[in-house]
Amino acid sequence: MLPLPGTFHEVSLACGDVRASVEFYEKLGFRHASTTDAFAHRYGVLTDGRLVLGLHEREGRSPTLTFVRPNLAASIGAFERAGIQLTRCSTGEDVFNEIAFEDPCGHAVAVLEARTYSPVALRPGEGSLCGDFAELSLPARDFAAARAFWEPLGFVADELTHPYPRLALISDHLDLAFHSPQLAPTALLVFRAADPGARLARLRERGFALQPAPRLAGAEGALLPGPEGTPLLLTAEAAFRA
Repeated sequence: MLPLPGTFHEVSLACGDVRASVEFYEKLGFRHASTTDAFAHRYGVLTDGRLVLGLHEREGRSPTLTFVRPNLAASIGAFERAGIQLTRCSTGEDVFNEIAFEDPCGHAVAVLEARTYSPVALRPGEGSLCGDFAELSLPARDFAAARAFWEPLGFVADELTHPYPRLALISDHLDLAFHSPQLAPTALLVFRAADPGARLARLRERGFALQPAPRLAGAEGALLPGPEGTPLLLTAEAAFRA
């Protein structure tokens, strides 16, 4: 059965300058996806094969977890019965159907009626200089509220301690996590690599300005600030198995 929000589509980021963001992720090795004309603003999609970033040159919540659910207008009642209060509801025959809401921790979620880009087929071994995408980690003060909200929407929760204390939420298309705001006050795009030291050195050689990572349990790591304000946390594959 399709989860209520539908199928995960992209991590949507609001960009002041979409070209600068595109060039940043291109330099990291992300690939372009072909986009539709669903939006009036400038919009680009880049992927490393696991993570899909939708770069939107507009103001708005960022990041937004964006899903796709066919026949969205007919599903509005199901969201209401689930106790989800919509912050946006744009449906009709002459518009691109879209709704939005927030989780209990204040994080933005959007659901679209159709895809806005075409899937990209990467060759084996292709990816980014960051390593493998692990999860989108979001700040939260109440892990129990996050679990109670997201598990009925198709995620399986587990509290973990490495490489940092977090509530991990696993799904078929996107893995989420919730961390304490004391660890990081912002969302983190988390990547892991078997050779973190070599990857960090390679990024520095290519001119990326790395910053110290939050305290990680027995793992090397660094932060790479994204142009839109969402940091990339780069750490070790082994830390996730501790």
